Amino acid sequence: MEVRGRKKVIDFLRSGNAKAKKLFPGWLNETDKASWNSPADIRNSSRTVDFLYGNRVVFNIGGNDYRIVAEIDYRRQVVLIRWVGYHKDYDRIDARLI
Repeated sequence: MEVRGRKKVIDFLRSGNAKAKKLFPGWLNETDKASWNSPADIRNSSRTVDFLYGNRVVFNIGGNDYRIVAEIDYRRQVVLIRWVGYHKDYDRIDARLI
């Protein structure tokens, strides 16, 4: 998959959270290597995901401490990161609209 929106991850990691700095590069690396053609493919590679309307996916990272909201274009093999943050902050956004 081609991951777009990496700057959102980089900006989030600048907050200085040591645990996130260890986890997010692994997620990016796994996603770069993935080839997802459907939500089932994502579910098979990661059980810690939630699916939203409009090909939006919420990836739960670090025991659900962090979340990445992304839009997936299966045909083009693109993951567009829409939002990155703490779980507590996720509850304040509308992941369908960001």
